[in-house]
Amino acid sequence: MTKKGKAKNTVNKAKHTKLLNRKKNKLKKEEALRKERLKNIIQKSKKDGPIV
Repeated sequence: MTKKGKAKNTVNKAKHTKLLNRKKNKLKKEEALRKERLKNIIQKSKKDGPIV
């Protein structure tokens, strides 16, 4: 006989996937922000000239 009721593990898998996607998006966002900050620093240093 098959099990009656809701499918096993679907809720936990969905929650887990949701949390992992949140984490991945957060890391991508932080990485993009970091790259942007580094670009700005590099542009400023090129504009001002080398610090001696």
